[in-house]
Amino acid sequence: LGWKFYDADDYHSPENKKKMAAGIPLNDEDRIPWLCALHDILRREESSRQDAVLACSALKKMYRQVLVNGVSAIESNQPEKPGENAALKILFVHLDGPIALIARRLEKRRGHFMPLELLQSQFDILEPPKAPENFITVSLEKSLPEIVLEIEKAIF
Repeated sequence: LGWKFYDADDYHSPENKKKMAAGIPLNDEDRIPWLCALHDILRREESSRQDAVLACSALKKMYRQVLVNGVSAIESNQPEKPGENAALKILFVHLDGPIALIARRLEKRRGHFMPLELLQSQFDILEPPKAPENFITVSLEKSLPEIVLEIEKAIF
């Protein structure tokens, strides 16, 4: 696509990385500052009129709302000024596959702070996207070229 690529894992705090490396799943309080920072990156790209791809485990609907709306998604008691912080237009690509397939892929990953043991905790909290969220679901059981083609078709 020629778009900037961001791996959300690169933006976890040292505390979050240490926690995951110790086999402790992150909770909402751990993730919210991280998601807000990712929203800020996407907002910056949008304001520069740049398209971007963000690889991110936005497991819950609330996490995806933070990516779209920033901190206002969780601070609903703060009134927004008209026209300020309009929602980002994001197409979420839900990569869906059996846990066994994902586990096999994670086993091949080297030098990453998240151990395989945390995979089940991610499946446990997963809230797959559904309408009215802007998303597509793509099967991880397809080949990489098929996955890429399906995503490109949805974008264009």
